[in-house]
Amino acid sequence: MTKSKIFLYFCLSFIFGIFIASFIKIPLNLLWFLLFFSAFLIFSLFYFFPQKNFFLIGFLIIFLILGVSRYQMVSSKSENNKLLELNNFKEVNFTGIIVNDVVFSNKSQKFEFKPENIDGKILIITNRYPEYHYGDKLKIIGKIEAPDENIEGFNYKDYLKKDGIYSIMIFPEIKLLEKNCGNKIKQTLFSFKKKFKNISQQFFSPPHQGILEALIFGDEENISSEWKEKLNNTGVRHIAAVSGMNITIIIFLVFNFLLLIGFWRNVSYYLSVIIIILYILMIGMPISGIRAAIMGILLITAQSLGRISSPLRSVVFAATFMLFLNPFLLKLDIGFQLSFLAILGLIYFQPIFLNFFKKIPDFEFFPIKTTLSATLSSQIFTLPILIYNFGRISLFSPIVNILIVPILSPLNILIFIFGFLGMISWILGYLFSFPVWLFLEYIVKIIDLFSKIPFVSFKIENVSYIYLIIFYFVLILFIIRENRKEKLKFLNY
Repeated sequence: MTKSKIFLYFCLSFIFGIFIASFIKIPLNLLWFLLFFSAFLIFSLFYFFPQKNFFLIGFLIIFLILGVSRYQMVSSKSENNKLLELNNFKEVNFTGIIVNDVVFSNKSQKFEFKPENIDGKILIITNRYPEYHYGDKLKIIGKIEAPDENIEGFNYKDYLKKDGIYSIMIFPEIKLLEKNCGNKIKQTLFSFKKKFKNISQQFFSPPHQGILEALIFGDEENISSEWKEKLNNTGVRHIAAVSGMNITIIIFLVFNFLLLIGFWRNVSYYLSVIIIILYILMIGMPISGIRAAIMGILLITAQSLGRISSPLRSVVFAATFMLFLNPFLLKLDIGFQLSFLAILGLIYFQPIFLNFFKKIPDFEFFPIKTTLSATLSSQIFTLPILIYNFGRISLFSPIVNILIVPILSPLNILIFIFGFLGMISWILGYLFSFPVWLFLEYIVKIIDLFSKIPFVSFKIENVSYIYLIIFYFVLILFIIRENRKEKLKFLNY
């Protein structure tokens, strides 16, 4: 067994430990017992079977214990956060800094506020004006509250907890103390993002403008409730977020598109990496986007090197590192789950679909077979998670995704060009707004058309995680079966 394969199993064991601890609290005494037992197992197996690798079982248990311990340590720190003690006080007084980009809507604005000398953040919701920005130092006075645990079946409290947000303040009294106290690089990026949005608002009207901002920045504030419902019903709500699945597919399609039009593999790889880095920088480096970009880049790195086994190992190593930094991601971050599962779909199912669609051509500027197989592969692996979290099945989701997802990559590139040129010259922005509008109009028409079909989607109440386990167990069995068939074909050849 190779060293990289051994390390892969150690990482998987660590992830499994975090998975267990996410649902079950393991007593400390039991962890110590397992630790001593695994040490005894290592020495015993090594002594009696020195030529075998049986002693690695003990190390697997140790890494599982490390995963459990890491989760419980971070969870304990979170449960004892000082902000939790202050929640529901009549009035509190904080001085601190806005630590992320401010999200504006028609009547309000919200931002993450980091109080001085306190480990944790507060979500502030206040009036639309005066506007506040990243890096502003503020004095805030008001009532601090715990986030709601259940908003229409969605655990908002846990959703915020994964990002270190433990409290909410709604319409507090705010006094601006100082500006430009944040990181200069992030400040520049957020300023660029604001200019980009202003350009798009000059040339597009709803719903096109809202969908454009959602595609590029993951901001849904300018999408009406009617259009959010249409996105839900047609199963393409993921395009309105900087989701892990979205970025993963886009990276993969950009890389393969560049290969198809004649670029060398190394050139395609570096151009793809540059494009996705510029994209993440432009949208303000959201944590979900950074995580998905890391996984996607690792996937095309392995593909660029031409190593079949490398993608899975690279992605597992990246996931282990991310979970070590923030163990809450595994259970509470849907974006992390989607990016991880989308890549697994591309690794294991995309070759199967490529073979299935082998008679479909890949045109130079529109790789139908590649985009179709990539979209379906990621959809199969992510659909159960989407149903489990949102309780909705869209009957036409695969069709709508096949019609829309392939154009997201060229559309995003066109939007970048439009935004940059629009900042340079209004005339250039005006000229390049036409092709962007045509793509957006196509997306709007497709979504509108399918959303009008009767019974386009239906809700499923109280989806049990047991169904998730069964579904992915069946997928694993299917993958094992297909891999065996491929090996037999190779041997018979």
